Amino acid sequence: MSNNNASNNLIIAQRAVKQLRLEASVRRIKVSQAADDLKNFCLQNATRDPLLMGIPSSDNPFRPPKSCSLF
Repeated sequence: MSNNNASNNLIIAQRAVKQLRLEASVRRIKVSQAADDLKNFCLQNATRDPLLMGIPSSDNPFRPPKSCSLF
């Protein structure tokens, strides 16, 4: 039992070290730079955003169906 616990603890520790190495290798930028990048992206793509510009009724698949009357 003790040997099994020791090997389990070793595996857990190795996984933790692997994860920590992975996280340490991630390229990081300052929050202010990330905010500026996000702001610029939003401003550049605002004209193509259907939530901001709306969807033309001819292209909207969810528009209310037109009623058909014969009289």
